[in-house]
Amino acid sequence: MQTTEPSTFFSNIRIGHAQDLEALTGCTVVLCEEGAVGGIDQRGGAPGTRETDALHPIHLVDKVHAVVVSGGSAFGLETASGVMRYLEERGVGFPTPAARVPIVPAAILYDLGLGQSNRRPDAAMGYQACLNAANQPPAEGNQGAGTGATVGKILGIGQAMKAGIGYASLQLGNGMQIAALMAVNAFGDVIDPHTGKIIAGARRLPSTGAQADGESFFADTLEVMKAMAGGRDLGFSNRQHTVIGVVISDANLNKEQTNKVAQMAHDGIARTIKPAHTMLDGDTIFALSTGVYEADVNVVGACAAEVVAQTILRAIWQAQPAAGLPSASSLMS
Repeated sequence: MQTTEPSTFFSNIRIGHAQDLEALTGCTVVLCEEGAVGGIDQRGGAPGTRETDALHPIHLVDKVHAVVVSGGSAFGLETASGVMRYLEERGVGFPTPAARVPIVPAAILYDLGLGQSNRRPDAAMGYQACLNAANQPPAEGNQGAGTGATVGKILGIGQAMKAGIGYASLQLGNGMQIAALMAVNAFGDVIDPHTGKIIAGARRLPSTGAQADGESFFADTLEVMKAMAGGRDLGFSNRQHTVIGVVISDANLNKEQTNKVAQMAHDGIARTIKPAHTMLDGDTIFALSTGVYEADVNVVGACAAEVVAQTILRAIWQAQPAAGLPSASSLMS
């Protein structure tokens, strides 16, 4: 496997961001106007989603025309309406007797605690993301759905760190590509799976003597949770967290297989975020198969987990400080 170069980006996929940098929120759209087989696996306990039932194997529609990931909590689901309008204007959608109906699943993350909570992604922003979409790897960090993303919030937003959105891809020996786009807004800490060390997460207060270059800088969410066992209810953190994203491959997979890829891709979250899939997170991964290469679903799923892990790390390293919160890259400078 090797990193995919921009010149080999998916021929029938476009990705676009739109954001409000003052309100610190935004959305990201993955356009597949020719249609792509869609799947989903949702594992967090506090999801916010739209049109996801259609992706399950027992249901009629097997192809989607776009996927949206957005900030703004449940308000951000409105962005999908703008994407539908964009697609309808171009005659894209599932054919019905009266009209073509675009199939646009969506998932949101909670970023209302950063920036201005009364300004949220809406239909106009979703439409703008479509206008901004390009047939190339997207910008990363404080962009689109990652604009207001943070991680490590067990001690409150003031001791969290800035995260963002990331993109990574792999190219297999036969030319097949597997990519992931992930907006990282986790309750827990982000771990480098190669070292086992925290690279972004809940921070200790400066009064504890923590240093940015020392192990004591991070509170270690799992250790804090262990100390709380049988005591403080984690419900105080509310359901303000999630990791959402899209895995894209140009494999020729059916709906059941594409759902399996989405399921296996969650291993990438488990490898890089600790803890993952809590009742306070809404972790959701969509999968898209564009149908170019014959492929074994086991290979695609295993590689999807790898690329999701890489993408989450990129979302952390590409993020920039915002609203007084440091990012991993700012701590290294």
